[in-house]
Amino acid sequence: MPLVLGVDSSTQSTKVELRDADDGRLVASGRAPHPPTVPPRSEQEPSEWWAALRGAMATLPNVEIAAIAIAAQQMGLVTLDAAGQVVRPAKLWNDTESADQSRRLIEAIGAAAWARACGSVPVASFTITKLAWLKEREPSSWARVARVLGPHDWLTWRLTGRFVTDRGDASGTGWWSPAEGRYRQDLLSLVEGRDWMPALPAVLGPLDVAGQVTPEAAGELAPGLSGALVAPGTGDNMAAALGLGLRAGEVVFSLGTSGTVYTVSEHPVADATGKVGSFADATGRHLPLVCTLNATKVTDTFARVLSLGREAFDSAALAVPAGAHGVVLVPYLDGERTPNRPDATGTLRGLRSDLAAGTLARAAFEGVVCGLLDALDALGAAGVDASGRLLLVGGGARSLAYRRIVADLAQRSATVPHGDELVATGACVQAAAVLQRRTPEEIARAWRLGAGEAIKPDPGVDAATVRAAYARARDAVQSS
Repeated sequence: MPLVLGVDSSTQSTKVELRDADDGRLVASGRAPHPPTVPPRSEQEPSEWWAALRGAMATLPNVEIAAIAIAAQQMGLVTLDAAGQVVRPAKLWNDTESADQSRRLIEAIGAAAWARACGSVPVASFTITKLAWLKEREPSSWARVARVLGPHDWLTWRLTGRFVTDRGDASGTGWWSPAEGRYRQDLLSLVEGRDWMPALPAVLGPLDVAGQVTPEAAGELAPGLSGALVAPGTGDNMAAALGLGLRAGEVVFSLGTSGTVYTVSEHPVADATGKVGSFADATGRHLPLVCTLNATKVTDTFARVLSLGREAFDSAALAVPAGAHGVVLVPYLDGERTPNRPDATGTLRGLRSDLAAGTLARAAFEGVVCGLLDALDALGAAGVDASGRLLLVGGGARSLAYRRIVADLAQRSATVPHGDELVATGACVQAAAVLQRRTPEEIARAWRLGAGEAIKPDPGVDAATVRAAYARARDAVQSS
């Protein structure tokens, strides 16, 4: 019974799963927290990810592991000097301090040219804007930079001693083209004209082996890891797609700290509006994706303000009818990525003196969900087929209020797949695929991934009216 290990190094924590490579049976799991961050400056020391991985591994049984894959938060910027030392704390995907650099990069060649070149228009979330920020704002740090990596790349390097990445994570940098399958040094030259190739990790294919876990790394993490095959790894959304066995046309609503809406496609997209990012996936296909910065942290914030636990907050929201008695939240609490409003704040409209806690709770959920439905509309406008099953994943998928409100406002069934840690599961899928030389799709079928509970919409909910009220409030914020 060969065992594989999947790692999810997210913004908030590291989660690990140990699974049977043959049938996907979960053998053990563990987790350890990361330090919290608060945008607009959102940074973490990479050493804290390694410490969290060590802590999560300590909860697992001491067994021999045949293969491992790392999935991690995308678009973070890790810089190393010539000796392999971290130059400064990593800027994370939700760090928006590079908004000015984003604007200048877009102005340099135009949004349409960016979309054609790398599949995305680089808002402040993208790694290339953080690279430009570093050059402009911290010249002493910039002078030391010899390597540029993402979080998953850095963790894979710590495991193997090799500087590698995969096409999924590379596609979130803003300097790798999913359509062409290559780095675009012309885009990096907008930051600084130099030969960038020695600074960048090699891009591996879906079944390529990144290396083996070194004795040194195993000594820090777990003896049973020594010599284990290391898969290419990937970004968190790409790994979740593997953990679902996602098929073309099926659309995922991922409810985490941020919200993402995505599907898999055989073809890349070039959306000049910047709403749809044309990322690569971890199977050789593409992953058109729309991301919002504000999802469960919005409802967590309102639950805290109202001094309600999560279950009580859900119940309060569900006790109020759709439309929240005319109260509308535009949930840009920490700026927003889609639409690109890095300096925005949240806005409540329609408040009256008879305001009750449940009304605020309902408005918070509806504001998040309406933003995700706008993202779904953006996929359709870009020509992406998202007409298949709607899948709810992430921490928010456990919320009864999110389940009900997504189904009702989308007016389509929403399926909540079995399993809580789809990113870690997807990393296990990739590790098993590399170990057994089978495609991730074959592994997902063998493991029977993607099945779950379906929530049917209430046809009596006037979703169009709720969404129209949200659109008016959103447009008023954007025009202010």
